[in-house]
Amino acid sequence: MAKDRKPRPKHATAITLKRVADHVGLTPGTVSSVLNDAPSSRSIPQRTKNRILAAARELNYRPNFFAQSLRKKRTYTIGLIVEEIGDAYGSMIISGIEQYLRTKNFFFLTVVHRHDPELLDRYAQILQERGVEGFITIDMQLREAPSLPTVAVAGHKTFPGVTNIVLDHHHAAYVALQHLVDLGHKRIAFMKGASFSSDSEDRWKAISAVAKDLKIEIDPDLTVQIDINDATPQLGYPFAKQLLERGAPFTALFAYNDISALGAIRAFQEAGLRVPQDVSVVGFDDIQGAAYNTPSLTTVRQPLTRMGMIAAQTLLDRIENGRDEPREIALEPELVIRESTTKRQP
Repeated sequence: MAKDRKPRPKHATAITLKRVADHVGLTPGTVSSVLNDAPSSRSIPQRTKNRILAAARELNYRPNFFAQSLRKKRTYTIGLIVEEIGDAYGSMIISGIEQYLRTKNFFFLTVVHRHDPELLDRYAQILQERGVEGFITIDMQLREAPSLPTVAVAGHKTFPGVTNIVLDHHHAAYVALQHLVDLGHKRIAFMKGASFSSDSEDRWKAISAVAKDLKIEIDPDLTVQIDINDATPQLGYPFAKQLLERGAPFTALFAYNDISALGAIRAFQEAGLRVPQDVSVVGFDDIQGAAYNTPSLTTVRQPLTRMGMIAAQTLLDRIENGRDEPREIALEPELVIRESTTKRQP
């Protein structure tokens, strides 16, 4: 004997704009004007507006995004061009971007440039073909002005239509090097960032200027140039080994970023050196893992999540309100002192 079959649940019917209009006894045009907060709704009495909004809530009306996009010729989407998906630096910036865009009902499409100019040009074109209304770039060196409003996080070149969100690198270099000087360190090693990294040149110029002011010698034997692209501590590991192989004594290292600092600490520990008793290490960025390394990392903190939120807010202000772009937004870093630095041992 066949078992009784349970009736299949009926799919909920989508509530249309016309259904809301019929419910309140008004025209679809009037209802649409109120729900979209169109300029024409200013002439509609507030009591009528309240009736329409209440009906939309009661009926659980959800506007058709695609119909709205076609009608307004808008996509409410931006293009996000990043160096790599999932790297510690970029992911914190993306988190800030997402947090802000979510509050404004905007979406983003993401592509990865990997510091490849040809890839960048092709992906930027693809994003435009998909209707994005602006770009946010992260750690990318622009070669020319994009055709859409653009905010560049860690951008340093001036182009029309581009807002650069940058860190005060001079202050960053000062707080890091002054900290090491205060601890008694004089022989300081340095890791320079790769040439394709957007911050590299500006950061090194700032370090060189501050070192001169503080009478710190930048010894070529104690300076290594990162020349690989890696989002793991491998970025710093082989270059710390280079420093050790040269045999020049040093008591502290100022790394290009936190990832390279963590790789350097590993290399030092493998060589039998203690951090910070034998070598103090300072990083840059304050990525999420910096506080949980052993030892926890002293670093120059960039407000990465806030940088992402400011980038998104700045871009949407330009898209939605037509505001003139600020050419540059500079943010202040701060030194976070943890376990990887200590006084120079006698």
